[in-house]
Amino acid sequence: MARILIAEARFYDHLNDLLVAGARAAVEAAGHTAEVVTVPGALELPGAIALAAETGRYDGFVALGVVIRGETFHFDVVSLESARGIMALTLDGLAIGNGVLTVENEAQALARADPAQLDKGGGAAQAALAMIALRERFSV
Repeated sequence: MARILIAEARFYDHLNDLLVAGARAAVEAAGHTAEVVTVPGALELPGAIALAAETGRYDGFVALGVVIRGETFHFDVVSLESARGIMALTLDGLAIGNGVLTVENEAQALARADPAQLDKGGGAAQAALAMIALRERFSV
């Protein structure tokens, strides 16, 4: 049984609730356990995952959050740098499913976050589980 840490950047509560529900359901449906940790924003996700990885308590990670385009360059910085940080951790060997939504508006975010629609939280959890399985396959 894999131990999964769901790291969520809680900025939009209603959207994050949907993402976490989808991720948790996917992990539990696969017979694994999930724990949730919350960080202030998407830029903090890679740091939180790196800190958690140092403990050795988790087999994989799910990064969740919502970044909605605004009127400034901040959207680009947050979306690109959070993705870069998550990718750097995956290249270091961590099994991470990236479920950070980068969207133009709330309607796009809602469609992607809702487990009854596109279920990107569940998809990110499935990606993390697939990467755990791949790591196990290559470690034999």
